[in-house]
Amino acid sequence: MKMTTTGMSESAALMDQGSAFTILLSCPDGIPSSRVHVDFSASYDRIPHPDVNLEDSVNEIWTCRTEKNQSLYNGQKFRYGGHTFHHVPGGNNKSSVCLHLGLTNYRTFVGTNLSPLWMKFLVPSEDDPIKCQHTASPLGNGAIVETADKRVLVLQRSHNVGEFPGYFVFPGGHSEPEEIGISTHQTKKNSTDHEALIDKISQEMFNGIIREVVEEIGVPAESLNDPIFIGISRRDLNVRPAAFFFVSCNLESQEIQQLYSGAQDGYESTRLYAVSTDELLKMSETMPGCHRGGYALYELMKEAKNTGVNTYTANFYC
Repeated sequence: MKMTTTGMSESAALMDQGSAFTILLSCPDGIPSSRVHVDFSASYDRIPHPDVNLEDSVNEIWTCRTEKNQSLYNGQKFRYGGHTFHHVPGGNNKSSVCLHLGLTNYRTFVGTNLSPLWMKFLVPSEDDPIKCQHTASPLGNGAIVETADKRVLVLQRSHNVGEFPGYFVFPGGHSEPEEIGISTHQTKKNSTDHEALIDKISQEMFNGIIREVVEEIGVPAESLNDPIFIGISRRDLNVRPAAFFFVSCNLESQEIQQLYSGAQDGYESTRLYAVSTDELLKMSETMPGCHRGGYALYELMKEAKNTGVNTYTANFYC
């Protein structure tokens, strides 16, 4: 969705830019954890920009940010370096996806994707991994949580968060390398240890989204069914990617509202909504682009379920 800024306020123009998204991958039939794999390699790490001054700005911006906010933590993140998808027509139980992941950190994310100079880090290319090869691009995650009474859970972000305060979002965050003991690329790619590490990272993609839902909503993990992967969206502003999952919960929305008051990460949001399909459509218009893309992936999943036709798409823009 592109709009001219003529006659628009600066805040309205920013909202429009922030809501634009690209669907990098849609898997409308949903893919379980057994068929989501990972290729974890230093070859998917960020490539430093050849412009020395631009590259130096990464540390300069981080230094400036930490001087103003000493609580900032330079944690490790998995970096999105693309994917490969194997679709078997008429064989939903055989389709699979492999996520290409490297390592990055919050400092580099602040200094590239969130930098005022973020567009200068991009390479002119239709190939997303090439286009974003100089950005941190940590792979975020988001969950479309459907309750037992067929409502979808949406959070309103607090005004204490760094990005899009007050916006509507789905629960989510990031899978964390530190959760499974990863700080650097330590194993050889063809070793037995590396194969075991790959399995742990693949599972962390699914464990991570359950953890986010539990911490942000307050529901017990045992109330959530196994997540299914439905695709990857990217916010056009700051080229921020996020993997989205569909998760059904066996609790009704009224009970979930009561649990929300005790959520571990409740400070990140001010209110939990359990909404109908029509309400969700309206809320999606004021979501950051990556989450608006998550809503689009959910709609594609529902459409495929209703029609029985699965259409896999990549690089869909709105």
